[in-house]
Amino acid sequence: MLTFDRLVLDESGPIYLQILRYVKQGIAAGTIANGEELPSRRVVSALLGVNPNTVQKAYRMLEEEGLIQSHTGAKSCVVADEAARSRVRTQLLGQDARAMISAMKQMGVTREEALALLDSLWKEDDAT
Repeated sequence: MLTFDRLVLDESGPIYLQILRYVKQGIAAGTIANGEELPSRRVVSALLGVNPNTVQKAYRMLEEEGLIQSHTGAKSCVVADEAARSRVRTQLLGQDARAMISAMKQMGVTREEALALLDSLWKEDDAT
């Protein structure tokens, strides 16, 4: 069963979006598997110390995106095959890349400088 023990809520945005992103990142990374059960909305609410309606909103959005299925009186389960995993990964990376590009453009960084910085950081990370 999926746990939310590693989700650290912060001031980065609405809590329901942080829950949504946490699940999506797990799906994209493969740490949340197809068919895996999610804890009930009340359990997640108690664990995170948030309103149950906040968790309900995140779960509803995951359902609308076709990433989980919920049945009355039963646990919610992840329904993310490889196509869904790839779609979520592309979506999340695209959002992060757009934010980074926007920030770099605001600082006057050229495309070439951005690519050089990314390459340098990538190599630095590989060395550690």
